[in-house]
Amino acid sequence: MNARTKSGAGARKRASRHVVVLGGGGFSGGEQHTLIDDFVLGLTGKVRPRVCFVATASGDSVGYIERFRAAFGPDRARASFVSLFARGRRTLESQIMGQDVIYVGGGSTANLLAVWRPHGLDKVILRAHKSGREQGGGAVLAGVSAGMLCWFEACLTDSFGPVAPMRDGLGLLKGAACPHYDGERERRPMFEGLIAGRKLPGGVACDDHAAAHYSNGELVGGVSEVRGKGVYMVAKRGAEAVTTPVATRYLGSDTGA
Repeated sequence: MNARTKSGAGARKRASRHVVVLGGGGFSGGEQHTLIDDFVLGLTGKVRPRVCFVATASGDSVGYIERFRAAFGPDRARASFVSLFARGRRTLESQIMGQDVIYVGGGSTANLLAVWRPHGLDKVILRAHKSGREQGGGAVLAGVSAGMLCWFEACLTDSFGPVAPMRDGLGLLKGAACPHYDGERERRPMFEGLIAGRKLPGGVACDDHAAAHYSNGELVGGVSEVRGKGVYMVAKRGAEAVTTPVATRYLGSDTGA
């Protein structure tokens, strides 16, 4: 190895590839909740980033898409929407590649995965995420609820009615995931019980209005848009599962309400 390489001069910087997963909230939670979405946009380093919304999990809910467009107006981002229910003539590659943020909405995780896979949207999204320049990185991935769960190996989902485990995720992020940790009272005890019983691997859980931030596949911390909301790691220890808080930064002003 020459001196130039050792000193770091001219060395390639590893691309930062970000994933932000919300237990609930963001623009899905109403007009007053914008802090996590602002955080996601900030990760792009751009003034008006290109943001693509994928609402497959809700069956392309018209109201949901309208909320997205209102939240990511032209003063904030260059917004677009991808539909698998009305494909049109444009290829998925032309719609996805080159996006700065790919934001996946909530709904049914099982339906999302079942529709994405035959269309190949999962592969296109992961390619967009992993592409990018050496010093930049690919598209930031963000998602809420079902849009959180799809990136993991396994999850706790209500896609089938009662809340139940599913081990059929995309596997971009290791372990299991659980949204609405404080918003739906059956989630926490069931997630812990399934991990304790080895029916789910250990993983991450997010309260509503809190998000886990991953960089290059590693959890780097949590952020919240409402005070007191948290992110947690849940791991099997002996015969039990233990929930441990992750350092979570409130994104609002310290002097604000």
